[in-house]
Amino acid sequence: MSDREKLLDEIKNKGIVHGRVVLSSGKEADWYVDLRRITLDGVAAPLVGRVMLDLTEDLGYEAVGGLTLGADPVATAMLHAAAARGRTLDAFVVRKAGKAHGLQRRIEGPDVAGRRVLAVEDTTTTGGSVLTAVEALREAGAEVVGIATIVHRGGDEALAATGVPYRSAYTLTDLGIASH
Repeated sequence: MSDREKLLDEIKNKGIVHGRVVLSSGKEADWYVDLRRITLDGVAAPLVGRVMLDLTEDLGYEAVGGLTLGADPVATAMLHAAAARGRTLDAFVVRKAGKAHGLQRRIEGPDVAGRRVLAVEDTTTTGGSVLTAVEALREAGAEVVGIATIVHRGGDEALAATGVPYRSAYTLTDLGIASH
């Protein structure tokens, strides 16, 4: 089995929770894709790193990250997977708002100014979280060369409006669940 097939099995077995839930978008669903059960899992997280690197390898970025919390384990999995392949890849964390103390940075980690970066998140439903990250990255002087997510649920128009390539490893169809 390929890494992509193994990760899909992990998501189907560990990441889909059935039952009525309210999504961050305010919409209700009969199931929830909880990718933190995947991105923080000792078996699945290394697969996340390799699958996301493979998905985006042609984009030529030097750093990866996105809006905390969903993007953080995705970016670190990619950093470690890249290191295992002999590639140096920095990660960063985008805060929802600037910090009022310390260095007052909105983007934590190595400086992104003037660098080619990839914005990531675990699940895209409306695109709101990753688009917040893209805006912060552009304000910080980064060149956002792509957006990538593990599971795509929606947000197509908003993502297309960024003018950068968008990639997802899986769709709801891949997971065997219907869209809401």
